[in-house]
Amino acid sequence: MNAGGAFDVVQVANDCAAAARQVVAQTGGQLLSAQPRNGTCVVTVLVPGKGSERPRKVTVRVPM
Repeated sequence: MNAGGAFDVVQVANDCAAAARQVVAQTGGQLLSAQPRNGTCVVTVLVPGKGSERPRKVTVRVPM
């Protein structure tokens, strides 16, 4: 995660599974889905909330 609270996109070599692992590691979240779509891997994770906040759903597009 960068200083602005957004997640940096990491380029992963043509493998949606590897992209999903990378996003899960970056966010500390739980994988909900990973789908190849139009040259990108669309990874959706459930990220735990801070303190008493609810978890939030985060979708990251990783170029392949």
